[in-house]
Amino acid sequence: MLGLKLPTDPRWVNIVEKNIEEILTDHAYCEQKAASTAISLIIGFPEKTELVQEMIALVKEEMSHFKLVHDHIVKRGWTLGRERKDAYVIELMKFFPKGGSRTTHLVHKLLYAALIEARSCERFRLLSENIADQELATFYRNLMVSEANHYTMFLTFARKYGENLDEVNQKWQDLLTYEAELMSNLGKKETMHG
Repeated sequence: MLGLKLPTDPRWVNIVEKNIEEILTDHAYCEQKAASTAISLIIGFPEKTELVQEMIALVKEEMSHFKLVHDHIVKRGWTLGRERKDAYVIELMKFFPKGGSRTTHLVHKLLYAALIEARSCERFRLLSENIADQELATFYRNLMVSEANHYTMFLTFARKYGENLDEVNQKWQDLLTYEAELMSNLGKKETMHG
């Protein structure tokens, strides 16, 4: 359903389990960045009323997810660590060339967002099915559904706003192929995408 061309190695969960504090901190910032992406789409494309409405709802949802993750951190007696660089996102954002029309820029942002949400959904599923901590397993199972909805929403908007559906679909497939190559070098750290 997610269309990912390279699944995460399930052994990634073993890496995560060795440092739950690190994955929760990384995850908290991922939720915050997702809210920030939604805000940037509102600021950049205010004339897209349907998109703006969905992004308003998404900001609220992502910040509520941030709070849930933060609550897990506090409950375990930890504090939120400093933000980490997300090597996955940094490398992913290099795929599409800079420049182009405003519409092209919008489609690229939407495709990036769809892919990040798809990978997050896949990682949440892995955690929900394999992590020994049952409280976190349930937590990630619940979040997995939201991420799947976000992925489909962003992809639907990219197809709606793109000037040529076949071109958007090809860009999506090309981005998925690039992401698979990127993932072949990741999955060795206790981060949500890396």
